Amino acid sequence: MSEDLSEGEKGDLSGDHSAHGDSSRGRMPRISSADVMENWASQYKEKKLYIVLISLHGLIRGENMELGRDSDTGGQVKYVVELARALGSMPGVYRVDLLTRQVSAPDVDWSYAEPTEMLHLRTTENLTHEVGESSGAYIVRIPFGPKDKYIQKELLWPHIPEFVDAALSHIIQMSTVLGEQIGGGQPVWPVAIHGHYADAGDSAALLSGALNVPMVFTGHSLGRDKLEQLLKQGRLSREEINSTYKIMRRIEAEELSLDASEIVITSTRQEIEEQWRLYDGFDPVLERKLRARIKRGVSCHGRFMPRMVVIPPGMEFHHIVPHDGDVDGEMEKNEDNPASPDPPIWSEIMRFFSNPRKPMILALARPDPKKNITTLVKAFGECRPLRELANLCLVMGNRDDIDEMSGTNASVLLSILKLIDRYDLYGQVAYPKHHKQYEVADIYRLAAKTKGVFINPAFIEPFGLTLIEAAAYGLPTVATKNGGPVDIHRVLDNGLLVDPHDQQSIADALLKLVSDKQLWARCRQNGLKNIHQFSWPEHCKTYLSRIISCKPRQPQWQRIDDGLEKVESDSPGDSLRDIQDLSLNLKFSLDGDKIEEGNTFDNALDTEENSASGKNKLENAILAWSKGTIGGAQKSDQNVGTSKFPAMRRTHIFVIAVDSDTNSDFLEIIKKVVETVRKGNSAGFIGIILSTALTISEVHSVLVSGGLSPLDFDAFICNSGSELYYPSSSTEDVPGLPFVVDLDYHSHTEYRWGGEGLRKTLVRWAASINDKKPEEGKIVEHDESRSTAHCYAFKVANPSLIPPVKELRKLMRIQALRCHVTYCQNGTNLHVIPVLASRSQALRYLHVRWGIDLKNVVVFVGECGDSDYEGLLGGIHKTVILKGVGINARKLHANRNYPLEDVLPLDSPNVVQTEARDNSSIRTSLEKLGVLKV
Repeated sequence: MSEDLSEGEKGDLSGDHSAHGDSSRGRMPRISSADVMENWASQYKEKKLYIVLISLHGLIRGENMELGRDSDTGGQVKYVVELARALGSMPGVYRVDLLTRQVSAPDVDWSYAEPTEMLHLRTTENLTHEVGESSGAYIVRIPFGPKDKYIQKELLWPHIPEFVDAALSHIIQMSTVLGEQIGGGQPVWPVAIHGHYADAGDSAALLSGALNVPMVFTGHSLGRDKLEQLLKQGRLSREEINSTYKIMRRIEAEELSLDASEIVITSTRQEIEEQWRLYDGFDPVLERKLRARIKRGVSCHGRFMPRMVVIPPGMEFHHIVPHDGDVDGEMEKNEDNPASPDPPIWSEIMRFFSNPRKPMILALARPDPKKNITTLVKAFGECRPLRELANLCLVMGNRDDIDEMSGTNASVLLSILKLIDRYDLYGQVAYPKHHKQYEVADIYRLAAKTKGVFINPAFIEPFGLTLIEAAAYGLPTVATKNGGPVDIHRVLDNGLLVDPHDQQSIADALLKLVSDKQLWARCRQNGLKNIHQFSWPEHCKTYLSRIISCKPRQPQWQRIDDGLEKVESDSPGDSLRDIQDLSLNLKFSLDGDKIEEGNTFDNALDTEENSASGKNKLENAILAWSKGTIGGAQKSDQNVGTSKFPAMRRTHIFVIAVDSDTNSDFLEIIKKVVETVRKGNSAGFIGIILSTALTISEVHSVLVSGGLSPLDFDAFICNSGSELYYPSSSTEDVPGLPFVVDLDYHSHTEYRWGGEGLRKTLVRWAASINDKKPEEGKIVEHDESRSTAHCYAFKVANPSLIPPVKELRKLMRIQALRCHVTYCQNGTNLHVIPVLASRSQALRYLHVRWGIDLKNVVVFVGECGDSDYEGLLGGIHKTVILKGVGINARKLHANRNYPLEDVLPLDSPNVVQTEARDNSSIRTSLEKLGVLKV
């Protein structure tokens, strides 16, 4: 049940549909869950994989899930819990952690405050699963965000860095524990980190970069698609939409997820072809071209695309007995046993009906406008034949009082109640207030017992898990033709698809199924026959096969050969049908727009040499400079050992990340901070790190001019976070300078680095900017003297004449170049570095590499700074903002997609402001943070 976008072209899918006849065309053979597990176990039972899943919003627990309680606690919550549980049951998987938010609030159950919850595994019969001290599947709740308060997902964004830091500590600790148990003393790093939804995708990208492990992403519902829907409705302006839903912050998180992910898992092809293609970072045509070039051994010039893989969600069938015999006979035998009392929820529903023996049309959805329940009620109310033949049951979550519901949900529910009154549907429509999660199965059974129908009329449904659930209980379905139900219908062939905007079409489809008993029975039987296509074992088998195919990555200095297949992550797959007809030319525009066939700007990439001799002089110089000094992990460990970085023994680390207008201002702040934190404290317990956009030679010049020694500092994060150095008494490593470079950091951050292909594209971009306004001279030009192999620097003569960061970032994404763009030094310099490198990520690297405690880190920043300034503000470290410093850089942040409050919690106790040039104020701020007694 998996499809890879690169494996074949889009074809005519009409032949895959059947018309409820006996033909099995387009229908996959029935899958036995036991067979799937046995085959998988024989191949992978010796592996001991550690998998991390992330789902941040909503209320998540293993049992009695409160689905429908609010818009954040819905199908995604159920999916991630069942995925974790199912993966934990698979042979070869040792441990699964589902990371979510710990919620300790008076208005939610105490169980959501438990730090850890073990998920009881439902293993397949007759198969053993290795049990170890820490094995199994767990929900791990990470505390972040407002204490004692449950908040909606739109308000979680400023707290993401806090989650990332805390989750990073958990993963490191767990990897160490697993290493002692099953890794021979070496840490067992996650084989993948899988983010679910945009907020978790943002988190997974940062964690993947900090740990250098593969990332997987599932969007569930996408921001650009939601934005388009809301704009079409016309009720809110773009500004109001952004303010309410934080939509631009969400979209940027999804773009970053595309940048960082090796695999993007979707439920349907529709999600790829109609939703993901709206993003700057994904183009289906370019994706196929790149994979074809890899297949043929042709250079991609530093361009990368994530692999889109279609894997429908699974379902647990252990408690459901398929009806393979006569439909009516099976129903009578299993469901009409007079010795078994009816479930309580049956009477709760049937009390609404004047004639409860009529077929029951069942809708199971939150009272959300996009679920389109009001159109369903109108269709039912205006179709007299349907009203005479059937009842309607609307299960719309749980509620105590409509006045206590959210405004949108309350509005929809009130509209439904008014429609029931308008059409006088009393005695024909049920709308129970409460149901337990375990009672959902009984509700499906009741609908099947009455020979009813399940309907999902949503305007668009990303997947439609309820359709699979309904089919498992023998219910024919009517579903929207927009989204995932199309793929589900193609496999199950157990109902009808409708236009959700066509009220008459909905009524006709429902009437056809409840009135035609032969059609009803045929749809029921088809659903039961094909349902195991969506079993969790089948889902997990495909899922794990894809993850294992990723090129293994983990912290370079502790690489373990765990026996996983060394398959290139960018391999195009086994099948590329019709690839001989696909043009492999890479053509791009430098105007920031996606290119359509026949309307292209040819960069002539394929005519340029890409050999080692064609590398720029700077790269060769750096390679020659580092050759023989730090030549790999083992040699690096000799040169970059604990003697070079003693900060692991420090009680507190102070990071000076101030972006000053001039180097003299920078030096003055350095000296004041050093003087303040050293005063009255032993130097052995205090560590100081410089974090800057300057090069290492520029840093050295600043220190020498102020009479400071590099040995006074523990580390130097340079070139906007692309380079990491430590002080050294020798000048062998960096010619003429007393530093040693951490090449492990380079290997840690070079994932998807475009290299020479990226550099050449940037040079052409700079030339295009200059050509547009020749009268201005050279507006922007490549600065080879400040560039390194992992930082391409450009001088900017007039910052007002070049596009903002978001535009250049968009341009690079459209061309499949994955990088981190930063304007620095008041916009007079531009740095392009690896996508998962930054000054904030460098601190996380030091946490992973050397074990520094981020809670004991204090970061000094200005009131504003370089365009990467916001990344330094969040997290579990402390932040001191120096007033009046860096304010000239505010123009770099003027043209933002989203406000700073979507990044930083304005009331954070970890952030204080103080006067920049007053030592006593700095001391007071540190006392307020509880960092030092100074």
